Amino acid sequence: MNRYKKIKGVPRKEALGMDQIIPMYIRALKLSAGLNTQRVFAAWDAVSGASQYTLRRFYRDGKLYVTLSSSMVRNHLEFQNRALVDAMNAFLLKDELFVKDCEKVGLVRQLILK
Repeated sequence: MNRYKKIKGVPRKEALGMDQIIPMYIRALKLSAGLNTQRVFAAWDAVSGASQYTLRRFYRDGKLYVTLSSSMVRNHLEFQNRALVDAMNAFLLKDELFVKDCEKVGLVRQLILK
């Protein structure tokens, strides 16, 4: 008796590399939306340089809402808004764990600073 659970969409007789298997498991277990949201937050931290001033982050429908503790930092980042969105999307496209074809959570279209 096979004690391992079979997951849909994963072929059993082919030898696959880990770089192919991990995205298949993420899709099969329906983890891509939550994982993508966390990758968007990581992109904000990496690109903005304002993670120490970030109080809250919320992502929905391509919009990243960020609440900052410093109004000076917020004003400074507001001038770089479009460049930040482009840099975050470039960061996400290079990220191996980001599922690019997820319909619920995709790339950042708009950044809203509060």
